[in-house]
Amino acid sequence: MVNKKVLVTGGSGYIGARLCLHLANEGYAVTPLCYSKIPSDENWISKMDRVILGDIRDEVFMQEVAEYQYDILVHLVSLDHHQSNGSPSFVSSVNITPVWSMLDIFSKKGLGKFIYFSTAQVYGMLKDEVVTESKKLNAQNAYGLTHQIGELICEHYDKTTAVDCCIVRLSNSYGAPLFEENNCWWLVVNDLCRMAYIQKEIILQSDGTPLRDFIHGWDVCYGVQNIIETPEKNLTYNLSSGTTLSIMDIAKKIKAVFAIRYGIELPISATDQKNKTESKRYQLDNSLIRSIGFEFKLSLEDGINNLFDYLEHNNE
Repeated sequence: MVNKKVLVTGGSGYIGARLCLHLANEGYAVTPLCYSKIPSDENWISKMDRVILGDIRDEVFMQEVAEYQYDILVHLVSLDHHQSNGSPSFVSSVNITPVWSMLDIFSKKGLGKFIYFSTAQVYGMLKDEVVTESKKLNAQNAYGLTHQIGELICEHYDKTTAVDCCIVRLSNSYGAPLFEENNCWWLVVNDLCRMAYIQKEIILQSDGTPLRDFIHGWDVCYGVQNIIETPEKNLTYNLSSGTTLSIMDIAKKIKAVFAIRYGIELPISATDQKNKTESKRYQLDNSLIRSIGFEFKLSLEDGINNLFDYLEHNNE
């Protein structure tokens, strides 16, 4: 394989750090673009082509980065759901404008492929339906809205430049962090596993009925690799497990793994069980990404066990 050069924005973040390691191990020349600081993990750094520190909002800096003539750019930087409710000018400066400016800059420097991480939240509320990439978008919050706009920018550059733009609509990823500073313990599966390990109980913040599609972080990496390597021209991919579970389903799976692993039966408690109503289950269809070779490597049980391995090893 040709040593293709890959730039990953948000390269030291929760998804980015794992993706950089995966692609480096697969033989790519990877450059993580980090924002606040360069990670201290020497083993991780040693596998990278180079590691750079800077702000994607700084167009002069990004012009300099583009001089390295990358083959592939994976754009992961975004404010989270909560932060995306901030002032529109600030939110746009992080979630929207850099997508436009990077495509403008890098399309003039021979970039081959631009992979934009969007979110399944661009679809809005989902009920009892199979959701394919052709579904009409109907974002219900600022986080979804800014990604919907980011997608439109990608579509424009896909049509008007030589860059092959690909949009990844990610469901909900989970898994242990690569670096301690990666803020990931608010994610549902991670949070419930940590609670089970530390408190020996699972307390849900809801009645357990909310639905999610969970995909492990390593499977996210395999999906991105498939998108990088496919000769197929598809603009948008759902990156999901294709299986929708309720939060209570997740809690019960964690309880079952915990019982096998530690011989302890965990109690599960949830709020407002009297008025709960089971939602009709949607399915985030992932047949398109599977058609280019994507296969799952980690079951939910494997992912839960990996989280307990991490918690044991780090004495969380």
